[in-house]
Amino acid sequence: MRHRFFPVLLLLAIAACASPRPVATPTGPVSPGAEPAPKPAVPAGPATAAALGAAPATFADIPGWETNDFAATLAAFRKSCRAVTRRTDVSGLTIASDWETACNLVPAATDPRVFFELNFTPVRVGTGAAFVTGYYEPEIAGSRTRGPGYLVPIYGLPDDLVRVDQPDPANPGQTKKASGRIDETGAYQLYWTREDIDNGALFDRNLEIAWAADEVEFFFLQIQGSGRLRLPDGSVMRIGYAGQNGREYVGIGRRLREMNVLAPGEASMQGIMRWLRANPEDGRKIMHENKSYIFFKELTGEGPLGAMGAPVTPERSLAADPMFVPLGAPVWLSTRYTDVDRSMKPFAALMVAQDTGGAIKGANRFDLFWGAGERARTIAGGLSSEGAAFILLPKAAAARLLRGPAA
Repeated sequence: MRHRFFPVLLLLAIAACASPRPVATPTGPVSPGAEPAPKPAVPAGPATAAALGAAPATFADIPGWETNDFAATLAAFRKSCRAVTRRTDVSGLTIASDWETACNLVPAATDPRVFFELNFTPVRVGTGAAFVTGYYEPEIAGSRTRGPGYLVPIYGLPDDLVRVDQPDPANPGQTKKASGRIDETGAYQLYWTREDIDNGALFDRNLEIAWAADEVEFFFLQIQGSGRLRLPDGSVMRIGYAGQNGREYVGIGRRLREMNVLAPGEASMQGIMRWLRANPEDGRKIMHENKSYIFFKELTGEGPLGAMGAPVTPERSLAADPMFVPLGAPVWLSTRYTDVDRSMKPFAALMVAQDTGGAIKGANRFDLFWGAGERARTIAGGLSSEGAAFILLPKAAAARLLRGPAA
């Protein structure tokens, strides 16, 4: 998705979404105004509990466990079972076969709570202290055709965007996949930036799948990685992540705070949007500092889709860093959020890690999907909270992790 993007509040402040929305690709959420917790100095793909700083726990250790709506969690878990048994877990914590027993038992599960307790072991990473932001599926005004009031292009994936092996600065002598383009001389170039694209780099190539009415709204939809277009006739066109230009994501919330232009309490998505609208020229320059640009495709069927290709579920799906949390794993998450009436409320639920985001980096760093609509937008846009987390690993994977590689 989206990544991305990724708190929506905190995300604007970081470098994450976007996107929505993965280990190597920025699908999924990137909330726009949140500061992520510092990434711990833990090697990717830890082979032992000691390397990860993980400790076994019991379900009795999870406050509120018995109050969870396990049927809702099981329904969300079921959506990504097919993918989780076929993909490589880059965290190194699980292998595909670890998931087969649980996924094979899903159709016959009559007691969802018992299902999770019999097939999984809770693991606490470090102290379990988490940093939580939120994302949502935005809805903005749009049109399938260009016309008065609909002048902001929404581009599909360009055919000259390629992924090729390039030298890896972090690992001399090695290469990594990088997105870019091949110029007229046959040389590799970085792909066009957001500013390049906004200034016409993709004009006249018939790449537009739709047109948005508001550039600020569309900017934030890109951070989220997917969304809905409310068309002039009242119908809805759903769009989702198709690719990204490979350029760096810059959280504009941080930049605005560095400039001291946001009033106290305005460092939320809504506050940032107000500033951008009140300062259109400077606002456009600030948006261009985020060089990342998301390309879209029209979606049909259930959605939006997370990084696993499965639909994400409001208040049951979350984005995590796949270097630390296996995609598809259940995660118990507790935190607090500000509701639409401005009251602070507790949140605790068994979620499923089904998405990723450019700003969602490190152990116990999560982005909670709230769904669509004004309530989801308001809550996600203001969520930037501490919390607590337990990762549920398949029993075989948890036993292997806790024994270590020598076992």
